[in-house]
Amino acid sequence: MSMKTLTASVSFAALLLATPAMADLLSQSAMPAPEPVLTPNSAVPQLDSLKKYYPISDFRVGGSYDLSADPETWRNGGEGGTTLESLGAAPLRTAYIDMGTPQYNENGEIINAVVINSYYSGDATNMYSFWTPGIGNNGLAGGDPIVGPGAEIDTNKYYVVMLDALGLWGTSKPSDGLGPDFPQYNYMDMVQANYQLLRDHLNVANVHLVTGVSMGATQTWVWGAMYSPSGFVDAIMPIGGATASDGDDPVGQWTYRLATAAIESDPIWRETGARYYDRPKEEHPLQGLQFMWSILSSTGFDFAFRSGQDWDGGVAKEVFYWEPEGEQTAAYIGRTQNEDPLDFWYRNMGGFTYNINDQLENITARTLVIHVDNDNWLIVDNAKNAAAKVEGAGFMSFPDPTAHYGVFKAPNKLSAEVKSFVDNTNLPGTAAPSSGGGAAPEKPAGFSK
Repeated sequence: MSMKTLTASVSFAALLLATPAMADLLSQSAMPAPEPVLTPNSAVPQLDSLKKYYPISDFRVGGSYDLSADPETWRNGGEGGTTLESLGAAPLRTAYIDMGTPQYNENGEIINAVVINSYYSGDATNMYSFWTPGIGNNGLAGGDPIVGPGAEIDTNKYYVVMLDALGLWGTSKPSDGLGPDFPQYNYMDMVQANYQLLRDHLNVANVHLVTGVSMGATQTWVWGAMYSPSGFVDAIMPIGGATASDGDDPVGQWTYRLATAAIESDPIWRETGARYYDRPKEEHPLQGLQFMWSILSSTGFDFAFRSGQDWDGGVAKEVFYWEPEGEQTAAYIGRTQNEDPLDFWYRNMGGFTYNINDQLENITARTLVIHVDNDNWLIVDNAKNAAAKVEGAGFMSFPDPTAHYGVFKAPNKLSAEVKSFVDNTNLPGTAAPSSGGGAAPEKPAGFSK
């Protein structure tokens, strides 16, 4: 559940580093970009032109998924779900950035896809910014690009698709207009919608690897449960994710509950019952969202790291005040201008009942689980226990002073092992005993949630 936003400047000139194959793929357009309503289509505006969109008609949102059944039974969403069209809205919309070198089978279908899911507050442009060589913003990743020619995820070998997750940024979301009438989505809806994008629009017949950090790793687990038994997904590499955030994970559930209560504490939220879209943006319950970010920030980093920071020099900007003065709450007053409280309320609610622990033994994909030892949100022992339930799964972890936020640099911290796993030149178990890493670099300049 990582809360990273971009603060570094982005230079588009560096996009010239992309290979010709990447440029050809990026020039293709699925559908015109939707007009933003309350929030932008991309978290990194400078990369907005790279994002593409795909509509899915009659997709059932918020239904139940029987993972023991034929996947065709939930191809259009879960049983009992609600279509957006039935509520008077446009069809469900997905969003993505693609790059790299596709390989095809005899039917002209792509068979070497690598899927990268987005995290809690992020999107495809965030992951592109952090993990590719094109824009020089790899500080959060530990200094080196993770996706690109010759990198851990080699765009000379793989067709890479970075996905938005249903509910934020370029995808369909409450702030598009339905508000609290938007159906409550779940993690399986996120994955199934993006399955349709991959299979029906991009013509992907086989996914070589699914990965992602934080909530992107949580989706990675769901991909393994939903689509490795059928052979659609060959390998999964969740980095700092969860297999449950209900009562099976009290810390995760507690975190979500506090975050949601913070949003609901806003007087405007309580006055309007979350029906505030008829008001100007400055009269939306943004303080509740600022309160949420402040709560999450207190535990997002290692406590010793936090204790060593200067109050006036930075920490005070992340502390919530109902009546801020000067720089108080400044870190979140700025970021929430591009966010919507109800969008995040829905995202939190989707976690309250999430639990696929009883599905882990059915995962047949090659699996490497990576985690941060001192993560205060998603506890490392839960990740170890999840890995132990998947036959042949490897497990690796490392400590980091930025705690949960260390997930972004994990592929660089464990570069050789990650690259060999991605390229399938080792068995997952050969990486399993390692739990090293040592001290991590200091917080990168310009870093914020």
